[in-house]
Amino acid sequence: MKYVDNIRLIADMKPDYMGFIFYKKSMRNFEGIMPELPKPVKKTGVFVNEGYTMVVSTVKKHLLEVIQLHGDEPVKYIQELKNHLSSKVEIIKVFGIKDDFDFEVLKPYENEVDYFLFDTKGKERGGNGVKFDWNVLKNYPFSTPFFLSGGIEPGDVEEIIKIKASGLPVYAVDINSRFETKPGLKNIKEVRKFKNKLIASGVC
Repeated sequence: MKYVDNIRLIADMKPDYMGFIFYKKSMRNFEGIMPELPKPVKKTGVFVNEGYTMVVSTVKKHLLEVIQLHGDEPVKYIQELKNHLSSKVEIIKVFGIKDDFDFEVLKPYENEVDYFLFDTKGKERGGNGVKFDWNVLKNYPFSTPFFLSGGIEPGDVEEIIKIKASGLPVYAVDINSRFETKPGLKNIKEVRKFKNKLIASGVC
């Protein structure tokens, strides 16, 4: 999310989370004044290999409730970060998946993060608009809930329902570039339609 009017319109739909990217190389980098959001919406800061002091100061400045780590942050970094944050701040660790994935690399993170997020491994750190093979998720061996991401588009509702019904701990669906008219500007009509379909299906 980047543009204030667009942020307010999305917030009116009361999504569980709204992401704000704090990564200068991203076309979606957020630099403005964050508007007040409705209570149920959790303000989420997205960071890529940032020093923990910058992350902590951004959390305090914008009163972020969730941190999404989209870089190559090791477990020790997360432990250090948690030492400087309220225990109420949720941490999401992102992992990129291409054709296959060794889920054992997640094991050291299991007790340090609240959620994983599985995105498509691509040229950019997210927002590539490309799906990975969701069949890979059948091999997920852990109980830590995860966000499903990576090129999700309006026509994916049926597939998301199937994944959720399979018993995998899918906690949330993360949408981005396929619901944009330009980087950082969400298509309100498409987002609303997508959310209503998920609600009608019982997924959320």
